[in-house]
Amino acid sequence: MLQTPSGGAGHGTAATDSGLMSIGTVLNVLRDEFPEVTISKIRFLESEGLIEPQRTPSGYRKFSDRDVERLGHVLRMQRDHYLPLKVIKEHLDAMERGEAVALPTVGRHRDGETVLGVPEGPTAARIGRAELLAAAEIGEAELAEWESYGLITPFPDGAYDAEVVTVAALVVELGRFGIEPRHLRAMKAAADREAGLVDQVVAPLKRHRNPQTRAHAEARAKELAGLTVKLHTALVQTALGVRLP
Repeated sequence: MLQTPSGGAGHGTAATDSGLMSIGTVLNVLRDEFPEVTISKIRFLESEGLIEPQRTPSGYRKFSDRDVERLGHVLRMQRDHYLPLKVIKEHLDAMERGEAVALPTVGRHRDGETVLGVPEGPTAARIGRAELLAAAEIGEAELAEWESYGLITPFPDGAYDAEVVTVAALVVELGRFGIEPRHLRAMKAAADREAGLVDQVVAPLKRHRNPQTRAHAEARAKELAGLTVKLHTALVQTALGVRLP
């Protein structure tokens, strides 16, 4: 459960006297549970109406404990339940109105139509091109370049997996160190090979007729993905002779 600070010790020390927090402080709080969250992701969730932080006269965002708790709920429902942001917002708004609502799930019919209900497997949250540009704070030229190198790939209908917001933020951060998108093609190729290996292991389970077996395939894929990420991190640290905090 996400623990929010209370104006005194710990994370709250960076808060203002009013108990409100800067976006940097919020980022540090959330990263305890969500290591991949970025400032761009928080700004994107604000632009989608998931949170409404206060603003100082100078325009700086200031977040309350309620904002941080709500952000935690949003990120948790994206991570654990694969829900689109619109569905998450409707669910949280209903809860705040005091309505007793069950957590929705997202599934797909065979023709690709997205429906609410009990899914046979998870469906990734999606965002549009304009939303991605705004969340990553980049222009069309930059996105087109990243796509040309395969770092970001849209779905056939032009939408994107919401996780590409994290990819975009990391590409921007690496760029500040002089690492250009073309330098990252090797990383993308390695990631594709790792994903292919995981998919090869779980493919027989994913094709099974039993829905429970297919659900097990997704759980197994998550477990294997986590292990491959840890191995990749350990190999890079060993090669560089460094240790990440």
